[in-house]
Amino acid sequence: MLLQTEKLKHTDSGLFFLLAGPCVIEGENMALNIAETIVKITDRLHIPYVFKGSYRKANRSRIDSFTGIGDEKALKILRKVGETFNIPVVTDIHSAEEARMAAEYADILQIPAFLSRQTDLLVAAAETGRVVNIKKGQFLSPGAMKFAVQKVIDAGNKKVAITERGTTFGYQDLLVDFRGIPEMKSFGYPVILDVTHSLQQPNQTSGVTGGMPQLIETIARAGIATGADGLFMETHPEPEKAKSDGANMLRLDLLEGLLVRLTAIRETINKFDK
Repeated sequence: MLLQTEKLKHTDSGLFFLLAGPCVIEGENMALNIAETIVKITDRLHIPYVFKGSYRKANRSRIDSFTGIGDEKALKILRKVGETFNIPVVTDIHSAEEARMAAEYADILQIPAFLSRQTDLLVAAAETGRVVNIKKGQFLSPGAMKFAVQKVIDAGNKKVAITERGTTFGYQDLLVDFRGIPEMKSFGYPVILDVTHSLQQPNQTSGVTGGMPQLIETIARAGIATGADGLFMETHPEPEKAKSDGANMLRLDLLEGLLVRLTAIRETINKFDK
């Protein structure tokens, strides 16, 4: 099951699709270079690819945390990435007022996990006609996501996807309940596993979110094995220098090897499912 956007290539490959890119747009060259690298990899592996980049990060631990380079500037970069490589792009929106603006530049509007119950935001995203990717709140059960999905459908848009990104466990950790993937798939819409955000360690005393990137492959393999339709990963050439969420990002030069191994797992599963 794929996202309903005409720009996706390799849709007959039988593999998972991939949403990947930097946490936040830091500049044009950085975005284009990351996209070019991933496009080459996903074309070789026949993986449908969506470039991910937030034009602004509204949910920050501290007021001095980096939020972006300016909305219009970042959105124009997102559009340039999409046009340069003829691929769809996805970005977060944070308020109903942002939905129409972002829809002028992005193919997929993503609802952040903390905002997944915000009716006005979901309806505004739906009314743009774009694909709406709803991240499951860290505080919600998988079953509760059917109500978020229904809000988008009731607003006249059936182009919906759901993203699992972990559930709050204590104050400073997240866990992925992989039972939720088949449960959410039963709603009839694509289910994505956000691999890197599932490995965040929020609420650190430093005010900077931590992470466990050494477990990226473990979580990704489990997601493929349990039937995730797509994977979401944030990646950067130098995560230690990234301006947002570097602690849980995948280093860009590790992406190809990981995708090769994940592709082999999905191909094996497909053989047994026939």
